[in-house]
Amino acid sequence: MFITDIRKEFYEVVANQRVALLVAADIDALCACKILQALFHCDQVQYTLVPVSGWQDLGTAFLEHKEQFSYFVLINCGANVDLLEMLQPDDNTLFFICDTHRPVDVVNVYNDSQVKLLIKQDDDLGVPSYDDIFRDEEEEEDDSGNESDEGSEPSGKRRRFDEGAMERRIERQREKREWEARREILFDYEQYEYHGTSASMMFFELAWVLSKDTKDMLWSIIGLTDQWIHDKITMKYITDVATLQRHVSRHNHKNEDEENSLSIDCMRISFEYLRLTLYQHWSLYESICNSCYTTCNFKLWTLNGQKKLQEFLADMLPLKQVRQKFNSMDLSIKENLRDIIEESSNKYMKDIRIQTFGVHFGFKNRFLASDMVHATAALLESTEKDENDSDNFIKALDSLSSNLERLHSGIDLAKKKLMAIQQTVASCICTNLILSQGPFLYCYLMEGTPDVKLFSKPLALTLLCKYLLKAFVQSTRNKRCRLLPLIMAAPKDIEKGTVIVVGIPPESETSDKKFFGRAFEKAAESTSSRTLHDHFDTSIELKMEDRSKFLDALITLLS
Repeated sequence: MFITDIRKEFYEVVANQRVALLVAADIDALCACKILQALFHCDQVQYTLVPVSGWQDLGTAFLEHKEQFSYFVLINCGANVDLLEMLQPDDNTLFFICDTHRPVDVVNVYNDSQVKLLIKQDDDLGVPSYDDIFRDEEEEEDDSGNESDEGSEPSGKRRRFDEGAMERRIERQREKREWEARREILFDYEQYEYHGTSASMMFFELAWVLSKDTKDMLWSIIGLTDQWIHDKITMKYITDVATLQRHVSRHNHKNEDEENSLSIDCMRISFEYLRLTLYQHWSLYESICNSCYTTCNFKLWTLNGQKKLQEFLADMLPLKQVRQKFNSMDLSIKENLRDIIEESSNKYMKDIRIQTFGVHFGFKNRFLASDMVHATAALLESTEKDENDSDNFIKALDSLSSNLERLHSGIDLAKKKLMAIQQTVASCICTNLILSQGPFLYCYLMEGTPDVKLFSKPLALTLLCKYLLKAFVQSTRNKRCRLLPLIMAAPKDIEKGTVIVVGIPPESETSDKKFFGRAFEKAAESTSSRTLHDHFDTSIELKMEDRSKFLDALITLLS
């Protein structure tokens, strides 16, 4: 059931209870969790935080906590499955689900007693009506009962009712056929996956309704930036970021006097526009070479692209300044860098601007929202030894809580990941690893590929997939490639012999809807491939030996 008043129907209900927070391992969920934790601390709500990395984790976490808790809050997990069927809870268990995954399972939508959905109704949900997808079986039971009663009547009386019973039966069959035809609506509703309003935005709006929103909570807007960077939303980003800009302006105006006091610990949020990744923590040259937008526009994997880049840099600034660390650049250049880059880029790139935000902690530490996303994602999917998913989750959450030491370690990991992505993109294009399979493009990272372990995680592989498709479309003369999606596979667990598979829509696609989840399931089912659909997103794990037949089934399915 959809909640219409998040304050009364959610917050005031859980405020006096012990709550289990089950939080998915993605950046938006971490940001939402951070906001909800702040609200719970403010009102002394007792809660237990449990990170869950997939469906198996979710089931295990529920089993471990169902005896102690009757109230469960699920963040970015649980909306797109029949949760009661999956978890088999007691009748007194109540689930509050704030999840960006779409489509929402219709059983969750029409369950009034145990499932409460914290989901924006103004998102284009398109949920089918109850009558179109559910059929009351009582009539059929009554019909069979009537028929058995007719059998006990005298033969003369039975003959008189034969004609009327036949008409009723024909009418019921016609209605049933109509209803079954309408059930195709359910297939249309469920065949595409996409994402709705970010969970962090939902909980920030709750804080705003409660008049408890702070700048620290507002900085959790990076949950929205995460959706944009990892290709979960496109056009929706523009409308949602405009909503957040109003909140930023409100807070900046409200706290002008406070900021004029120049407290060394003050936090300031500002508007930013550059599409350059981590440029305030790198040299400008390194940032341009490792940002997807500039790398693809210059085609830096080619000699001609390298030459163009040198011309661009020479037009813009002295090369000594370009290769300096950002903090060591001349102050006058740093202050005007955005205008300098925009003016010089007009000759080489269409638009290097994107609406985003930056934050200042005191006078020294500055971060863009995209910097925070890359740093937190690198911590969350760290492949360092002796670290498990729960450790990574806590470190990532810690980096969002103004732990600057943790944040800087995340930025160092993010730099390594971004450099690995660009090197892998260049290698894949130069060695022709991207193959056309008819209805889609396909790329497989072999064992032994440099940094291949980094891409055994869904966020990192999705980012690589996104960068690789953009680069390939820029480098190929075949215009049809703009219309093809890219499916990518990489080794997941060499000991178990598994690979991870992800897919992204065509470069020309403007819709956020994706069809890979259902396609992967059907391909696996039709070939009896050994797969594990454990991630909350559409990525799957697949046995290496089944890769060929799985791929053949996908080609047949999508042709």
